[in-house]
Amino acid sequence: MEASSSGSTISSVTGGKAKSHQPEGREDLQVNQLETQIWIKPDIQKTDVDFSEILNAIQEIAKDVNIFFDELEGVNSPSKDDDSLLHHGNLTSTSDDASRLEVVGEEVPDKNKTNGLYFRDGKCRIDYILVYRKSNPQTEKREVFERNIRAEGLQMEKESSLTNSDIIFVKLHAPWEVLGKYAELMNVRMPFRPFNPFNAGAPCILVRCCFLNGHIIEINGRSRRSRRKIYYLHRRYKFMNRIEKQISRFRGWLPRKPMKLDKETLPDLEENDCYTAPFSQQRIHHFIIHNKDTFFNNATRSRIVHHILQRLKYEEGKNKIGLNRLLSNGSYEAAFPLHEGSYRSKNSIKTHGAENHRHLLYECWASWGVWYKYQPLDLVRRYFGEKIGLYFAWLGWYTGMLFPAAFIGLFVFLYGVTTLNHCQVSKEVCQATDIIMCPICDKYCPFMRLSDSCIYAKVTHLFDNGATVFFAVFMAVWATVFLEFWKRRRAVIAYDWDLIDWEEEEEEIRPQFEAKYSKKERMNPISGKPEPYQAFADKCSRLIVSASGIFFMICVVIAAVFGIVIYRVVTVSTFAAFKWALIRNNSQVATTGTAVCINFCIIMLLNVLYEKVALFLTNLEQPRTESEWENSFTLKMFLFQFVNLNSSTFYIAFFLGRFTGHPGAYLRLINRWRLEECHPSGCLIDLCMQMGIIMVLKQTWNNFMELGYPLIQNWWTRRKLRQEYGTQGKTSFPQWEKDYNLQPMNAYGLFDEYLEMILQFGFTTIFVAAFPLAPLLALLNNIIEIRLDAYKFVTQWRRPLASRAKDIGIWYGILEGIGILSVITNAFVIAVTSDFIPRLVYAYKYGPCAGQGEAGQKCMVGYVNASLSVFLVSDFENRSEPTSNGSEFSGSPLKYCRYRDYRDPPHSPVPYGYTLQFWHVLAARLAFIIVFEHLVFCIKNLISYLIPDLPKDLRDRMRREKYLIQEMMYEAELERLQKERKERKKNGKSYHNEWP
Repeated sequence: MEASSSGSTISSVTGGKAKSHQPEGREDLQVNQLETQIWIKPDIQKTDVDFSEILNAIQEIAKDVNIFFDELEGVNSPSKDDDSLLHHGNLTSTSDDASRLEVVGEEVPDKNKTNGLYFRDGKCRIDYILVYRKSNPQTEKREVFERNIRAEGLQMEKESSLTNSDIIFVKLHAPWEVLGKYAELMNVRMPFRPFNPFNAGAPCILVRCCFLNGHIIEINGRSRRSRRKIYYLHRRYKFMNRIEKQISRFRGWLPRKPMKLDKETLPDLEENDCYTAPFSQQRIHHFIIHNKDTFFNNATRSRIVHHILQRLKYEEGKNKIGLNRLLSNGSYEAAFPLHEGSYRSKNSIKTHGAENHRHLLYECWASWGVWYKYQPLDLVRRYFGEKIGLYFAWLGWYTGMLFPAAFIGLFVFLYGVTTLNHCQVSKEVCQATDIIMCPICDKYCPFMRLSDSCIYAKVTHLFDNGATVFFAVFMAVWATVFLEFWKRRRAVIAYDWDLIDWEEEEEEIRPQFEAKYSKKERMNPISGKPEPYQAFADKCSRLIVSASGIFFMICVVIAAVFGIVIYRVVTVSTFAAFKWALIRNNSQVATTGTAVCINFCIIMLLNVLYEKVALFLTNLEQPRTESEWENSFTLKMFLFQFVNLNSSTFYIAFFLGRFTGHPGAYLRLINRWRLEECHPSGCLIDLCMQMGIIMVLKQTWNNFMELGYPLIQNWWTRRKLRQEYGTQGKTSFPQWEKDYNLQPMNAYGLFDEYLEMILQFGFTTIFVAAFPLAPLLALLNNIIEIRLDAYKFVTQWRRPLASRAKDIGIWYGILEGIGILSVITNAFVIAVTSDFIPRLVYAYKYGPCAGQGEAGQKCMVGYVNASLSVFLVSDFENRSEPTSNGSEFSGSPLKYCRYRDYRDPPHSPVPYGYTLQFWHVLAARLAFIIVFEHLVFCIKNLISYLIPDLPKDLRDRMRREKYLIQEMMYEAELERLQKERKERKKNGKSYHNEWP
């Protein structure tokens, strides 16, 4: 449609006929719901308006309006009332929200008396549950606390448990007046009723406002979609349109968005964008309210009630306040909001609709049948709050970004498979039947042919090939791109979820901090009230003690790794003398495998110890607020577990076989145990085994503990209830009884979930050059992890309190630190652990192609022989001399054996001294590390600079929305003044007109 910008009247298209409407008649404009009106912004006609009265009114509200404008940059996803999202009956219905709410409202009272979500009268919805035992001696504190609850206007009802008469449930309900009062104090943003900014005389019923070639085209209608936001559509060029057409044709051959949730069969999933504003009782007519009982959704109601409970006194005294203190001293046993009913239904959701939001989340998010679908993040946020929604948004973004990393890693692995038969190095190892290697341990280890390690040489080539360096660079860049684009994704989510302008409230001081420093006080610079104060000297001394504890626990980790090293040294000789030929011939692999399993068990045991130590050290520091306590505890636990999980991997990658000496002059631990050597085919195979086993076992164990443990506990609880009350007893329990029997959320909130993923991110990036399949394993685990966590939150845990957050907190800084560390470690893995640099030096300096500038497979002929040194068997130490003399190879005792190193032969002027090739390789390794690190860091910084944190279209939308909100507020006030002026004229009252 083409529109002229010079039009001064409204062009209405109704049933194909054009009509003309004058501005004065817009207030009485009646439009059928089935009709659609498209009109162009007219020139606003001048009217006789008392400008002095307008100026006075604007001056009175200027301050509030300015503050209101500044806070209107974010938007909220839900545009419908909470219960109006639940569709009861045929999902093809097109009735509007108001009619649906009225119909549902008539049927609710009888149904609510039995569903366990309301008071006994079936009208007051339960917003929060408190649980205590009658036998608890803290009766007086509870009575004072509950008396203050009633004083705040909250309604309360008590009921004893059906399974245990000692347990009492306190049901709380917040009436509309209380919700409105505290929603205004807490700046809760709610859907805002927009006005037509282009018409001073009528409310705007617009669906969408598009800007095409400088003209404004608005679509008018009265359906339930009438609250959608206004988006700015960028101008499209012909070239881009042609490209989009070609892409759309290509998409026509593909399945139509199989990963997206089906919004036609599940219309409850549809999200409408709408304007939101901080709730204000004075401007209540500006908000979209169909039903006061459902205007605030359940999560918001519970959050408001929790906010009230945190500020009520339970005893006379300055610090005797808050629900958390009553929970910590045992006055109440539990406190939680209710789930919205059962997550299962006898009827199909596609034919009968969702019973409740919990059922909807289970069917479209927590069910295994939708494992390949996108997550309904808006529903997760509405039910569990922004903090949990951000975690799943980050987890989904991380999982999606793993797809290219997993694909490239799999490509590197397959490249090694396809080039295996053409690898000159593995060919020479497999054909080296005449090269006899020296024993890898004292006495019991025999001489062995180099060709016996043929399989290990081929496996090493799968991970250590020409594409490894490219993959290491790619993963370093990938980590940066992942973090930078997550910042952009987080900005979009923050905009959609009204978190742009949200700031955390001034946190309360921890009770432990108050009890410790109650004698010293100072004025809070923000609130202006006196508060406990911790002296600087006391704080520094506690931090020093805490840092000493951290250092001591890191030493414990190093001691555990030292024990694993001793185990490897001792058992390699034991396995070499084993009776079974399978173990005897593969003694080094058996040693590595058992050492990794033992190391995993030690890691799990030390994690339990580290948690207790981290708790003790964090409490010793006496953090002032809960967020400070959480950040301190998070940093300690991550440091402990990261060192615990990766210390043995660092040993294998950078120390195994590096400081062993040479035959005849081995280095020993405590002058007794000979240090372990690498396999003749290299140390990379040991590092791959370490990473593969640890990663698989750790993820399997974590998934079992996250889901298996709550499942077993809940199954045991249900079993006891069936034994006492029969098979029908559990179904007849009210909702608060069912939720009480579920497991509470972890005491540390989302800490365990974040920690697991961050440690996995470290495994995926830090040593990825040695194990390219790590991203693929992480991707497969995360696909399962998302559904496991969703199932756990929806079915196995009590409903957590919906809390707000703007980002993932301290975890983002930890991710950046891991990204920097990964560049350094991968540079050292390629330069030190793998044979990439020695092969490169041989190809360009010592091979058949030396000086020709080539490095193909033909240039690697003779590399294996050049990388092995010669040792005179008679030079063995007495305690290292093998029991066999090697006569089984040639029929006579061996005179010489070979070992991996660059040393002179025994008859040279300096026996067993380093050759020139050793120094060339060492210099090349150091040069590679420096060049690799600087190059990758430059690329990372360049990418960080080029990718803005805020998308341009989002910035434009925010500015456009702020402008339109200003126009709406002005026109709304102008409309109010015009109505007052008309009323005065009707009443015959005169007033003084002033210029202008």
